[in-house]
Amino acid sequence: MFVVRPVTSADIPALASLAAAATLGVHTLPRTPGTIARAVERSLESFAAEVDVPGEESYLFVLESSADGALLGCAAISAAAGANGTYFAFRNDVMQQVSRDLHISHSVHALTLCSALTGYSQLSGFFVRGRGGETGGREAALLSRARLLFAALAPQRFNARFFAALAGVTDASGASPFWEALGRKFFQMDFLEAERLIEGARNRTLIIELMPHYPVYAPILPGPAQAAMGQVHAEGELPFQLLTEEGFEPDEFIDIFDGGPILQAHKHALRSFNASFLRPVSDRLPPADPAADAEPPVAYLLAAARPDDFRAALFDCAPLEYASAVWLPPQLLERLQLAVGEAVLCVRL
Repeated sequence: MFVVRPVTSADIPALASLAAAATLGVHTLPRTPGTIARAVERSLESFAAEVDVPGEESYLFVLESSADGALLGCAAISAAAGANGTYFAFRNDVMQQVSRDLHISHSVHALTLCSALTGYSQLSGFFVRGRGGETGGREAALLSRARLLFAALAPQRFNARFFAALAGVTDASGASPFWEALGRKFFQMDFLEAERLIEGARNRTLIIELMPHYPVYAPILPGPAQAAMGQVHAEGELPFQLLTEEGFEPDEFIDIFDGGPILQAHKHALRSFNASFLRPVSDRLPPADPAADAEPPVAYLLAAARPDDFRAALFDCAPLEYASAVWLPPQLLERLQLAVGEAVLCVRL
């Protein structure tokens, strides 16, 4: 009994409560009253905008309990990373070192500050409090993937490529071995202090002003920093799992602050795009099928096919791929604010 919907101004107090529960330096939620209010306002403006080409829009969704209206989580998707600047990341290049005289040939990893991800659509701000986040429940999958169903319904609002930067390894005090070995040398501050300073952004001018402009050879970094490169924080294992199941893959990019993995994919590799289908809502129960009834029900993500009034929820039923229509119980119709005859976008969980 959960629904994912766009954020509203009335959700600001609940978002502040979620932010207070999220681990600093791990989750990219806005935290101060001012940044939360600005994120909500930006989302409202983005949903209301007429968009032909992706730009500075950012869409914020919340996971709401239908039982009591409580918010258990939030997730965001930006139309174009670095739309108001440049999105910076480290590209983990492999360089070949060869000496014919010594008969030596080996590969060396080198980190190069780059802006290759600028303009890609970015998934961020994912956080689920309670059973969804702690047990890897279906609610977390609903929240994570609903924003991609929205993108499938409104493709003109997004780039053809998507990425998500996940938190890297930190210790119990919030210190990052990758930051200690590299970022601290240039910023002269603690990891958490730096994150607070830039509020999780990776497009601030001070990054290009302070970060090294030349390749950093990974073998000269301390062992713990090398080991942290591309590794996800323990609290990032659930979103990592959800994203890889969707079709995202870790690539050659890592985060410039904590060395966390950056997953990316073309939309045609994502299940929300390549495996989703539209079905009209019917007011008639499907005819009895003994063979189908003997099979266990299939879990589906369903989204109202209305980008301007988006809602998404879960539904267990017989396979829909070959059905001409889908029957939904009245409670689910109300949750999705759907009427008979309207369409839903369906994809297997």
